[in-house]
Amino acid sequence: MRNMFLVTLCMGGILMLAACNRPGASDVDRAIHSVNAIDENSLSDIMITVADPEEAVAYYKRSAAENPGRVDLQRNLAKSLVRAKHNTEAVAAWSRVAAMQGATADDKVGYADALIRAGKWEQAEKTLDSVPPTYETFERYKLEAMIADSKHEWRKADSFYETAAGLTTKPSSVLNNWGYSKLSRGAYSEAERLFGEALQYDPNLFTAKNNLVLARGAQRNYKMPILETTQTERAQLLHTLALTAIKHGDVTIGRSLLEDAIDTHPRHFAEAVTSLNALDTPV
Repeated sequence: MRNMFLVTLCMGGILMLAACNRPGASDVDRAIHSVNAIDENSLSDIMITVADPEEAVAYYKRSAAENPGRVDLQRNLAKSLVRAKHNTEAVAAWSRVAAMQGATADDKVGYADALIRAGKWEQAEKTLDSVPPTYETFERYKLEAMIADSKHEWRKADSFYETAAGLTTKPSSVLNNWGYSKLSRGAYSEAERLFGEALQYDPNLFTAKNNLVLARGAQRNYKMPILETTQTERAQLLHTLALTAIKHGDVTIGRSLLEDAIDTHPRHFAEAVTSLNALDTPV
């Protein structure tokens, strides 16, 4: 009898301990909320980076319409519109975000970026001017450089490009932009150097490869630079170099480069064939 009493007492104690360790309703709610938050953040990362741009726009349009007061959803809608190249809609979306409670300086930079994409340079400049000067980021200085470029304020542009390049571990795109700025000014050797630097950080950036060839061709240097290229890319670069040579009046060299481009391309290179035929057709 005594043994039965002890067993009952122990079982009661175990049940009481189990009851003490069991989470309450509020604990369960908090756990579910945390899991949902993690899932939502993961989904946001996927939608903004790798999902189909139009699908991301559709998703965030629904989410933002259902939760109009949530600045994070409105922000992601604006980002997805930029990614999908809906520039006019993106300007309107970023304008809403910038005016919302909880908006940040980064949101104003995003708004300025959308304005530049839509060709509204003056408004973009005013938007950036409203960002505190102490807010120093790569994106901010990249846009400042582009605006200075558009106004032919070369000294300011160079300063902003240099600052932007120093604020990121992946400066290839801004170095390429800076190089193109130098190319447009006729500073060909400086442009060539900057395109070369851009390719050191990203050897696959074809725009920089093409710009490098343009810079060399502008100096009447028609020798292909040593680059990591596919066969198709090499053919396209030879075509660019050929057109540059023809533009400078070096027609014989241009014709030879066009023939090389056609021979190099793994398939039929229609553009180069058209250029060669045009060259051989008397006007």
